[in-house]
Amino acid sequence: MKTVKFPEKEQWGELIQRPNFENDRIKDSVEEILAEVKKSGDAAVLNFTRRFDDADLNELKMDLGGDTEDLTEDLKAAINLAMDNIERFHSAQKEEPKKIETSRGVTCWRKSLPIEKVGLYVPGGTAPLLSSLMMLGVPAKIAGCREIVVCTPPNRDGSIHPAILYIAQKLGLKVIYRMGGAQAIAAIAYGTESVPKVDKIFGPGNRFVTLAKQLVQQEGTAIDMPAGPSEVLVIADAKSNAAFVAADLLSQAEHGADSQVVLTMSEERGDVSDKLREILDEVESQVSALPRQEVARKALENSLAVVFKTDEEAMNFSNTYAPEHLILSTENARELAERVQTAGSVFIGKWSCESLGDYASGTNHTLPTNGFARSYSGVSLDSFVKKVTFQEVTREGLENIGRAVELLAEAEGLQAHKNAVSIRLK
Repeated sequence: MKTVKFPEKEQWGELIQRPNFENDRIKDSVEEILAEVKKSGDAAVLNFTRRFDDADLNELKMDLGGDTEDLTEDLKAAINLAMDNIERFHSAQKEEPKKIETSRGVTCWRKSLPIEKVGLYVPGGTAPLLSSLMMLGVPAKIAGCREIVVCTPPNRDGSIHPAILYIAQKLGLKVIYRMGGAQAIAAIAYGTESVPKVDKIFGPGNRFVTLAKQLVQQEGTAIDMPAGPSEVLVIADAKSNAAFVAADLLSQAEHGADSQVVLTMSEERGDVSDKLREILDEVESQVSALPRQEVARKALENSLAVVFKTDEEAMNFSNTYAPEHLILSTENARELAERVQTAGSVFIGKWSCESLGDYASGTNHTLPTNGFARSYSGVSLDSFVKKVTFQEVTREGLENIGRAVELLAEAEGLQAHKNAVSIRLK
């Protein structure tokens, strides 16, 4: 990790840059995949599955309902606990319509209605993210989405990780689609002979998946948010537990070579030089024992540690960086939490490791990255509904506001708008 001490504000713009993996280099490939799936449907997806996943399938759809005997009872219990907590947190986000009388005889309200068809992408490959299915499937069910289409890359023998199958069955799904990459995004965006077309696509993925989502959005299919490689920013101080901080940094670094982790420290309450050295030593010690050591080390090459003079500077830098995950591992963590302006999800205190939010605390782990936390929220129940406004106006209500509408319409030069009111007033 690169170390920077007391950077001037003018340097921050450079420091907050994420690893540069240009989409231009893969755009042609992704566009070709999208076009081929749009043209040839299942045949194209099956062909890409053979090519990219080395899985020779006869069909994409896989019926659910079989036994998941390969899953241990302990893992099932862990999944059940996580899904219960996710359900509690997201169920509490339901909103009841509230009717407001804006003027006498004019009543307005807003109602949440489920998005009819949603597509959930669950990454597979070297790290099947079964947790993503929990994070997306549970709120989709709570919202009442009529059709939930789940796709995930198959193993070489065409199988799906048994935990993904178990979660899908707990969600009440009958089928799952064995496909991944940009071709899966294309299939659920356009529809094929066997795959339904959806209204909105959710889920993390690699650069090909992310770019495919952005491109199909331009053609009318909504997506959850702009997202990219995982990231975390940890704020520590002289009394932080070095082993805890190092573990938190590596928990994101192991996601992928294009992930980024940032450590920030403040000298407001004492010199942090020794603690910084201790944390970096811990990072080296722990990364050496990781099965995904090679991936984590590449991510660390894109990462940095920054020392500031004050807590205010450290928090301002964090808000400028706008991290996907923000861990406040300091003595005054609660105080710092009040100063958070931009972050996907915040973890307060040394016991609140980011991994808990990834799996089982109840909050959603599908979060904005690459600075998009400045303007986007993470996935929530709201992500699976559209909010429709209603108004009901009585004759008295029309008489109370009609003249004002006539004048406003006339000022805009929209005579038909004015007439719709005038003909009623007469």
